[in-house]
Amino acid sequence: MANSIALAQKFLPVIDGLYKKESLTARLDTPNVEFIGANTIKVFKATIPGFGDYNRSTGFPHADYASTWETLTLSKDRGVSLMIDAMDNEETLGMAFGTLASEFMRTQEIPELDAYRFARLASWTGVSGANADITVGTTDVPAAIETAEQTMGDDEVPEDGRILFVSNKCYSAIKAKITRILANENGVQTQIETYDGMPVVRVPQGRFNTAVTLYDGSANFGFTPTAGGYKINFMIVHPSAVVQVVKHRLPRIFSPAEYQDADGWKFDMRLYHDLFVYDNKVKGVYVHRASTANA
Repeated sequence: MANSIALAQKFLPVIDGLYKKESLTARLDTPNVEFIGANTIKVFKATIPGFGDYNRSTGFPHADYASTWETLTLSKDRGVSLMIDAMDNEETLGMAFGTLASEFMRTQEIPELDAYRFARLASWTGVSGANADITVGTTDVPAAIETAEQTMGDDEVPEDGRILFVSNKCYSAIKAKITRILANENGVQTQIETYDGMPVVRVPQGRFNTAVTLYDGSANFGFTPTAGGYKINFMIVHPSAVVQVVKHRLPRIFSPAEYQDADGWKFDMRLYHDLFVYDNKVKGVYVHRASTANA
């Protein structure tokens, strides 16, 4: 009778995780803004009058300089606690807990941050925009982008620094209307990296909606596009119009010896953040959305 020998299995340190893109809104982060000891900051806002006629008898015309304080208050305080049984962690050679933090940030935190921020921008009172449902090969998206650029130009939003965020469907519609192929013996390139000097950032549709629902954790976790909201086709943003901050990002790790409620590793994650658009710079955001609401 032949020997029965169980062959050893080799465990590879490779995670069969979800495909997820990195943060697409991180480029809008505002440097040197700190909410230390408070959840509110005040931004100085000035209204400056223009010229009047100089009179050689009475001199300069008098004008009043108006200033106020714009109040910005953080509103999003999110958190979750995850536990992995000590034996589950041991039997996966430490892979279960060892990859938890990075996988959570990549597949949960970053997509939610992007989705909330884009929805916040799209729903801000006073931003410019238009709407139309897009059909690839039919809809003239370059013309819509041209209209957006004209609108922002007339509103005197600086050209330098603008960023063009596009859905993947909108990106395909742009390529369908532009004849540009770079080819060599190694292949064909049709990517559009910049458009009229604006970096082109492609956004998955799940993160690109005018409204999102953030679940509270009582029955569901994470987020979903809100029914009645709209898919965003493209968005042009000048970063100077945006205040985007994370006040508190807390990962806490408890070993089985420290965690008293179970024999397991415990991971807590808290994120306190928000995004605002300056009142005087609201025209630095242009949103082109679908006409048909999300079901």
